[in-house]
Parts: sequence; C-alpha cells; structure tokens
Amino acid sequence: QVQLVESGGGLVQPGGSLRLSCVASGSIFRNYAMGWYRQVPGSQRELVAHITSVTSPKYEDSVKGRFTISADNAKNTVYLQMNSLKPEDTAVYFCNAHGRWVGYGDYWGQGTQVTVSS
Repeated sequence: QVQLVESGGGLVQPGGSLRLSCVASGSIFRNYAMGWYRQVPGSQRELVAHITSVTSPKYEDSVKGRFTISADNAKNTVYLQMNSLKPEDTAVYFCNAHGRWVGYGDYWGQGTQVTVSS
C-alpha cells in the first residue's frame, strides 16, 4: 500500500507561482511512475505531468514551458513547480503513483486546490 500526501495548493494571482509537493510513504520511484493530474468540476481528470526513474518528464501541451515536475528520491517526494499561472490552471491537483510492473497497483493522493484569480 502506497500513501501519497499533497501540499502546496492555494490562491495565487495570474502570472504567479506555486510549488506542489507529494510525499510518498516509502521509496517508490523504482517501481512507480509518478504523475500530477488535475480536475475541474464536471470534467475528467487530466494528466498534467509525468516522470519515471528511467524516462524524461512529459507534460500536457498547455503547461509546457510553465510547469516542471521533479523528484527527490531521498525525500520520497515529487514536486510540481508551476510558473506563469493562468486562471485556466484552476483545479484540484492530484498526485498519482502508477505501478510499472504487474501487481504494483495505482494510488492517489487526496488532492490540493489551486485557484488562480485576481
């Protein structure tokens, strides 16, 4: 069982920055792909950024050049640095750990609200 705890959300003005953190309950980067998703009411959850221990980070087109996903293995933590935030980035952001191997499962954090508004 993997537990994920997100933090760092909040209210920010357009053009501002936030850094989200996702702390995992153990050393997981070898066996899990880590991702950040977001969801607005009435819409499906969408993948924002994705990272594994063996591949380069991937980003959804609308956040390329503005968001950066990174991982600190020693702290079992994944970050999402969000710069140049726009109102359309407003959503609940979720951390995900997706097992890379059969039997490793799929886990979600509780979500953290990001609101971009003046």
